[in-house]
Amino acid sequence: MQSSFSTCNSTLALGMLRRMHHIALNVQDLQASRQFYGTLLGLQELTGDAIPSTLRSLVEAGKVANFVMPDGTVLDLFWEPDLTPPDPDPSRGFTRANHLAFDIEPQLFNQAVAVLHQNQVAIAEGPVTRPTGRGIYFYDPDGFLVEIRCDPDTNPDTSA
Repeated sequence: MQSSFSTCNSTLALGMLRRMHHIALNVQDLQASRQFYGTLLGLQELTGDAIPSTLRSLVEAGKVANFVMPDGTVLDLFWEPDLTPPDPDPSRGFTRANHLAFDIEPQLFNQAVAVLHQNQVAIAEGPVTRPTGRGIYFYDPDGFLVEIRCDPDTNPDTSA
């Protein structure tokens, strides 16, 4: 499928799109993914009136779980019990999405790495140190690549 956006006669003005509103992932095991994103990664699950009204019936039916990040971005998990990965090896890129990245304060990075190891989360790469900061890449229960990253630590004496 070839895109024809380069021939558009009009465009959205720079700055019209304000922020990422939500990210939606299909997951095979909703409970495992809730545990992973909610408990292990510490994202706040939306409950009660905080659930978007457009998703309330799906949440009540056990087909969707919603989490909110501190910046307000919502992560929606859609239960797809028949979902199977195109490739059983998660290290082979099998979607157009590369990974989901969470930002953390530099002084908390080592603690996050320790939590991943303590919970025997499958690590894909890292921790790595780059001029842009540090990162660790790992897999969620469905084999989707996730990253926890931080900016360079300007005060390394406070690293945990």
